[in-house]
Amino acid sequence: MWKEENNKLKRTFEFKDFSEAFAFMTRVALIAEKQNHHPWWSNVYNKIEMELNTHDAGDVVTEKDWKLAKAIDKLI
Repeated sequence: MWKEENNKLKRTFEFKDFSEAFAFMTRVALIAEKQNHHPWWSNVYNKIEMELNTHDAGDVVTEKDWKLAKAIDKLI
């Protein structure tokens, strides 16, 4: 689940292996590009740590972040 802390929405995703994690990142990238809203993320093997906030609003969580988070959740 997404948690809001320090002006960021955060979530960690875990997959079977690197290929599965990378495929998920590719699907997220396509959605993020369409929404023109790009996450910060880190990937090591099968884990992805993701953070969302809106830079244009002063690096805080906005509806734009929740919209992307909900779209990402639909990929799981």
